[in-house]
Amino acid sequence: MLEQEVLAVAQAAKNASPALAQATAQERNAALTAMARALRDQSGAIVAANAQDMDAARQAGTKESLLDRLMLDEERVMAMADALEDVVALPDPLSRVFDSRTLDSGIQLSRVAVPLGVVAVVYEARPNVTADAAGICLKSGNACVLRGGSLAAKSCAAIAHVLHDAAVSAGMPAGCIGIIESTDRAAADVLMGLRGVVDVLVPRGGAGLIAHCVDCAKVPVIETGTGNCHVYVHSTADFDMARNIVVNAKCRRYGVCNACETLLVDQSVAERFLPELFGMLADKGVRIHGDELACKAALAAGEKRLPTDAALQVERASEQDWETEYLSPDLAVRCVSGPEQAIAHINRYGTMHSEAIVADPKLAEGAAAIERFVNEVDAAAVYVNASTAFTDGGMFGLGAEIGISTQKLHVRGPFALEGLTSYKYVLRGSGQVRA
Repeated sequence: MLEQEVLAVAQAAKNASPALAQATAQERNAALTAMARALRDQSGAIVAANAQDMDAARQAGTKESLLDRLMLDEERVMAMADALEDVVALPDPLSRVFDSRTLDSGIQLSRVAVPLGVVAVVYEARPNVTADAAGICLKSGNACVLRGGSLAAKSCAAIAHVLHDAAVSAGMPAGCIGIIESTDRAAADVLMGLRGVVDVLVPRGGAGLIAHCVDCAKVPVIETGTGNCHVYVHSTADFDMARNIVVNAKCRRYGVCNACETLLVDQSVAERFLPELFGMLADKGVRIHGDELACKAALAAGEKRLPTDAALQVERASEQDWETEYLSPDLAVRCVSGPEQAIAHINRYGTMHSEAIVADPKLAEGAAAIERFVNEVDAAAVYVNASTAFTDGGMFGLGAEIGISTQKLHVRGPFALEGLTSYKYVLRGSGQVRA
């Protein structure tokens, strides 16, 4: 029964795929506009469905960072609608001609963009992904099959049905936006095994989900990775700038993959830089997992704080802390000897997501550290004097994203429309045959 349910949704998407690929840019944009309008018109029903998910999640003891990802209110639903309209404004990804030339044979060769076909997206407790994924897929001419996490089941189903009905009413083929409503974990396994029906799988979630999809899928996977992201503060850094960057990268939202999880600081400035930073982080409720020098700096920070200030929470870091994507108010802190050790640490423990250096480019030593960091750190996004929080499709000017890829094949970093297209060669001849 479960297999039949999943196959029916995926096959409906497969059947819709050819007509969707042939829809004009104007037709697809009209459907997206209708989808945005439907989200606004039916926001009350969506928020009500989400309230049921939130109640169940709280009763299950779900941690606050995940509840933040799960929660929808009127403002967030409106933001989803706004994001769909942002996608409308983007150039049509299917109008691109990558290459055009005349071969020696006289045949005219063109390489043109085409949709991938049927895109399956498996994700966890982030119902806004439902709208983002559906919109990006439709804009790029792809049918989609969505499978959200059990915590967000009612929210995702409500959003998907609103979007599908709006798209169909605007002329898109039935089945172009499918949702797997079963909360049985086996449903995802069935979906990722539908070779010949599903063209590509995009997992969005924690390390466990992504690893499971990579290990078990029988269809191609675009791997969206976890975010064990770092900020490295070089000895030449402006301390005020560095502290603001670290606090933003760590505390803007704890449960996102572009949050800073490990801070690296040059040993030569650690005792001057860290105490004030630790005070700022303590006010945000952040727990420090530090090496010996970082813990010493935390002790100094504690001695300077007033009794009414938030207490510093500090413990010695273990090997596991360097490897952990906390998604919580926790920060690992290590003091390093310089750029070489910082880069080595990042390339060993990082997840090739987002990495940042704070240094003074006007000083020779700082400029050299920046260039070395940019050239040697292996990550999808490398920042100089900016927060890792900017790794986001909207911030990159890509519109709503379907994921952040940490792999190196096909797409890397935030990807949206172009990442969901491939290409084909079109050759126009006048009777040529090959000898």
